[in-house]
This record gives sequence, C-alpha cells and structure tokens, in this order.
Amino acid sequence: MSKFKKICTVTGSRAEYGLLSRLLLKLKKDKFFHLQLIVTGSHLSSKYGSTVNEISKDLIKIDRKIDLKLFNDTSQGIGKSMSIALTGLVKNYEQLKPDIILLLGDRYEILIAAIAATLCRIPIGHIHGGELTEGVIDDVFRHSITKMSHIHFAATEKYKKRIIQMGESPKNVHCVGGLGVDSIQNKKLLNKKKLEEELKLKFLKKSILVTYHPETLSKKSSQNNFKHLINALKKLKDTTIIFTMPNSDMESSTITKLIKNFISLKKNSFLIKSLGQKNYYSCCKQVNCMIGNSSSGLLEMPSFKKFSINIGSRQKGRIKATSVIDCKPNSNDILKCLNFVFNENNQKKLKNIINPYGNGGAAKKITLILKKIKFMKIIHKKFFDLNQ
Repeated sequence: MSKFKKICTVTGSRAEYGLLSRLLLKLKKDKFFHLQLIVTGSHLSSKYGSTVNEISKDLIKIDRKIDLKLFNDTSQGIGKSMSIALTGLVKNYEQLKPDIILLLGDRYEILIAAIAATLCRIPIGHIHGGELTEGVIDDVFRHSITKMSHIHFAATEKYKKRIIQMGESPKNVHCVGGLGVDSIQNKKLLNKKKLEEELKLKFLKKSILVTYHPETLSKKSSQNNFKHLINALKKLKDTTIIFTMPNSDMESSTITKLIKNFISLKKNSFLIKSLGQKNYYSCCKQVNCMIGNSSSGLLEMPSFKKFSINIGSRQKGRIKATSVIDCKPNSNDILKCLNFVFNENNQKKLKNIINPYGNGGAAKKITLILKKIKFMKIIHKKFFDLNQ
C-alpha cells in the first residue's frame, strides 16, 4: 500500500487550468500526495495558443497528453473529440491507477473525464459545482459531473446547498470559496509599462478587456450577439481593446473571424491567443473594465475592484458582485454600459466592492480536506433526500 495519495487531475482548457494552478502547485509540494496530470483539449492546439506550454512553465509534470484533434466546432466535430477523450482517459486511468480524480468546472472534456472515472470505479472530487449558467450547455454538464462525483468543493454557501439539493450527502459537500481569488492573491502582477512591453501594445486613455464565448444553447445567438458588441466597440475613441480567444465551443470559429476582421479595421485593438494567467490578471488590473460573457468577469474581476459588463444569458444564474453589470445583447445598451463604467464618479464607487467568491484560501482548504478523506469509503454513494 502506497504511503501517499495519488491524485489525478485532468485539464482541457486555459480557463480551468488558470483556476487550478495554485492548487496543483500546493498538491505537488505536499509529500502526502502524488500528483498526476493529464492534459487534453485546447491546451494541445496551436489555434488556441498551445497553452500546454504555460503548464510546463509552472514546472508541473505532465503525465499524459491526449490530443482530441479538435476537428471543428460543430456538434459532430466536438462529438468525435469527446469519443477520443473517453477512450484515452479510460486507458490512462487504468495505467496511472489514481486514488481519486480531481476535476474543476463544466466543460465537455471534464464531463468525459468524470464518465471515464465512473467506468473505472475511481472516486471523483469536483470543484465549482452547484453553479448555474443557463445560457450554455455546460450547465447540464456541470450538474451531471456533480451526480458522478463523491466529494464536492463549492465556491459559496448557496452553491453548497444546491449540491445537497441534488441528493449529495452534506458531509461530503464543502464550501471553500473560489480558486480564482487564490490565484490573484498569489501572482506578482505586471505594472502598466511592463505589461505594454510584454503585449507589444499601448494603453490609451481608456482600455477594455473583451472575453466573449459562444452561447451554446441557441443557434446563431452567439454570432448575432457578438455583432452587437462589435458594433458598439466600433464607436469608441481613444480606447485600447484587447480580445482573448473564445473557448473551443460550437460557433467559436465564427466569433474568431469577427474579431480578426474587427482588429484589421480598428486601430489599437488586439487579439491575443493566450495571455497566460499572469498577463491575463495584469490586464484585469490595468483596464477600465471587462466586457463579454466569461465567468472570470464574475468570479475574479470583482477582486480587482473593476466593473464587468456581462452580456446576454451565458452566465445567467451565477451569483454576482454589484460591480457586474448585466447587459442585453444590443449595441445601444452596450454603449450605455460602457459610458457608465468610463465615468470617473462611477469608478469611485468600486472601492467597497466585495467578491462573493471569498477572500482566498480555497486551495489550502481543499488540500486539508483531501488529506482527511478515505477515498474507497466514499465510492459507494447513497442519494440524500432533503427530508433526512
């Protein structure tokens, strides 16, 4: 019997790795654990910036790589990638023989990682369950992962209660806060001058970080909504606009084309495939606001005391700080919100913003809980009825 617990984590995108990185480094340094890491999804695609290199920079050993080919962003293409993921993950789980699979979030790669663990009868620990994002198919994926998981690390008390409402035993559901807050607090961020040098751009009087991803539940809505955002951004003057790449979801290629067309015509606008966590958070600190529909606008931007303009229904249902402004996908409404956040008097109101996802410490809490768990005892689950 091994003296340490083998914890295997699967990461498929830059977004979820950014949240996980602080925890992974903590597990790596702790002699109580043996960390195993499987890298897949957009990490291995040059189209999305080959973000596997960011993991290597963190000096975290990558035990396995599973190339999903990422055929295209249609339902058939993603379905093919998911089938490759399932076969590859089952094979690698059986080779690595982990004591537990630790997963974060709700993307299709993570859903497949949970299905593979279930087939291999390996316990699952799930981070950031119980949340709602009613505008994307990931909402269904997240709840499915919750039902396959055995130990839960929720970001807020409300999310903890929702997990229990789904039939999970209260003794296995823990409120630890958001991992993004941990990452922000433990990163030495770049000042404006250094960031300009790093990104090869100049921050003008006003600046915006645009993080927009497809709304996967409705056909054509992503394209139409994003066009409204583009039309609003065209009217801005003396503004630096930084776009990040959309996730590898359905309709992502359409959004990327619209971004590339925009920056070819609009001065002081830039598309960066992958900022990396340090540069991304440095941008959050330096810009006037974030605009789009990314979860980071809700989970992390409030910690920088900055506004987030949240467009459409992608994040509908998530708990939000008062610095998050919900906006209809309409050019006029978007412009009104931008004028609001650029107003200096409104900027002053941000001093007392509180991030509902906590003050940090989630990685430490998760590590301590993992030390106490007897993994084989939690593999047999019973449905917990609320009347119990």
